[in-house]
Amino acid sequence: MTALPTAAIRRDNSFESLADRKTTAKKVFGKVVAIVPRGEVIRNFVHSGCFEKIAETCDLSLLTVVQDAAISNTTGQAYATQYSLEPVVERWPVRFQREILDMAHGRWLWSAAARERWRIRDLEARSIRDKTVRLVKKVIAKLFANRIGLRALSRSERISSRVFMTVDQYADLYRSVRPSLVFNGSHIHSAIATPAVQAAQWLGIPTATFIFSWDNLTSQGRILLPYDYFLVWNESLKRQLIEMYPWIKPENVFVTGSPQFDFHFRHEFYWSREKFCEEVGADTDRPIVLYSTGMANHMPLEPQIVESISNLLLEYPEDERPQLLVRVYAKDRTGRFDDLRRRRRDILFQKVRWNAEWLTPAPEDSFALVNALRHASVGINIASTISLELCMFDKPVINVGFDALEENDCEMRNALFYSYEHYRPLVESGAVQIAYSIEEMRILLRNELRDPKKRQGERRQLIAQMFGKALDGHAADRIAAKLIDLAGSKDLASNA
Repeated sequence: MTALPTAAIRRDNSFESLADRKTTAKKVFGKVVAIVPRGEVIRNFVHSGCFEKIAETCDLSLLTVVQDAAISNTTGQAYATQYSLEPVVERWPVRFQREILDMAHGRWLWSAAARERWRIRDLEARSIRDKTVRLVKKVIAKLFANRIGLRALSRSERISSRVFMTVDQYADLYRSVRPSLVFNGSHIHSAIATPAVQAAQWLGIPTATFIFSWDNLTSQGRILLPYDYFLVWNESLKRQLIEMYPWIKPENVFVTGSPQFDFHFRHEFYWSREKFCEEVGADTDRPIVLYSTGMANHMPLEPQIVESISNLLLEYPEDERPQLLVRVYAKDRTGRFDDLRRRRRDILFQKVRWNAEWLTPAPEDSFALVNALRHASVGINIASTISLELCMFDKPVINVGFDALEENDCEMRNALFYSYEHYRPLVESGAVQIAYSIEEMRILLRNELRDPKKRQGERRQLIAQMFGKALDGHAADRIAAKLIDLAGSKDLASNA
C-alpha cells in the first residue's frame, strides 16, 4: 500500500480562479478557527486539501478533538495552530431544555426516523421510574411540538446556556486569536463543539457549519445553535433546511457538495485491478461483490446476513464464482465479525485504515474505499450512503430489506430504513433494488451480475438529480473559497 502524506492528497490545479482573483496579502482575508468535533472532519477537510487551501489565504487555527492531526503542507511545515477541544459538562437546566427541545423538534417533524427513534426510546425506559420520567418528558415535548413552541423553547435554551455557562475558556481563546469566522466542520453529533460555537456567537463572531450528511435534517436531532451560514450537499438539503428553520436566510445557505466524494473523482486515487486485488487478496478474473456493513447498534445481526449472502455465492461454479469482499463500518469496534473471519476463509475482509484512538480515517483509507467501489461488480448494503457512491461509479446496488433468522434484540427491522425520508428518493428512482428475502437476493444477484448496465440510466439520473454540478471532485475547493470569502468580507457581520 502506498501511503501518501496529507498534503499530497489534493489537486495541484485547485483554486486557479481563486488565486487569480485574490492575490493580496493573506492577512486581508482574516482569521479562521475551524472546529473538528469528530474524526470524519479530518477526512473531509484535511485530507481533501480544504483546510490547507484556506491556510494559504487566511490565518487558520484548529480547535480539535483529534490530537496531533497531520496538517503539514508540501514543505513539511504545519499550516495551522492546533488547540484542544475538550468536553464540557453543562448544568442540568441546560441539558434538560436541550433534551426537551430535541424531542419536541422530532415530534413536530415526525419523520419516519423520528417516529422510530421515539419508539426505541420508549422501549429503553424499562423501570417504573424511567417510564415515569419518559412520560413527563413526552408530555412537555408535545406541548412545544409546533413552530411557536419550538421558537419559544429555543430562545429559553439560548438564555439558559448563557446564564448557566460553566466555562469561559473558548471566549478567552477567541479574544487572543481574534478570528473573523468560526467554522464547525460537523453540526451533528458534536455536543462537544457547542460551548466553542456559542462562545463565538456571544462575542459577535460570525459562525458557519457544514451539514455533514444527507440524513442529518430528517433523521437526526435539531440544530440548536443559530449559525450565520450553512454549507450543504445539494439543493434538496438547502430547501429542507430553510423549511425547517424559518430564521435561516436562503442567501446564507451555500450548495457546495461534500468533500467526502472528491476522492472518487481524482484519478490519482485510482489503482489498477491487479493492484487492488493484490491488496484485498482477490482473484482478478472473478467478479467482486462488495458488502458494506452498517452500525452495530442498528444492524446487530448483520454477520448472519453476510454469511447467508456468501452461501448464495457458493452456488456458482467455482471457476466463475463471485468473491464476497466485506468492508466493515469503520467505527464498529464490537468484533462481531471476528467469528465469521475465522470460519469463512472464502469471505474477504478489506482492511479499514482508521486510527482506533481517535476514530479518524488515515489518508490511505480513501484509496481503499475508492478502489473497492471502482472494482466491485455489485454492491450490497443496508440503506447506506455507499449506495450513492456505488451509483457514482455506475455500479449495481442491492439493498438488504430482510433480517437474520434470529430474533432482533434491538426491535428494529431492516425494511424500515427504506421508508426514511432521505432514502426514499433512491428507492423510488429505481437506481437501487431491495431484496426483502434471501430468495430475492439470490435472483437480484444473478440478474445484476449478468446484466450490470440494465439500470444505468436510473443511476445516472439519480446522481444528476441529487448533486447537479456539485459532484466533480472540487467540493473542498468550493468550501475553502466560500469560507475565505466569509472570513474576509467586511460586510459579513451585517449580512448575517
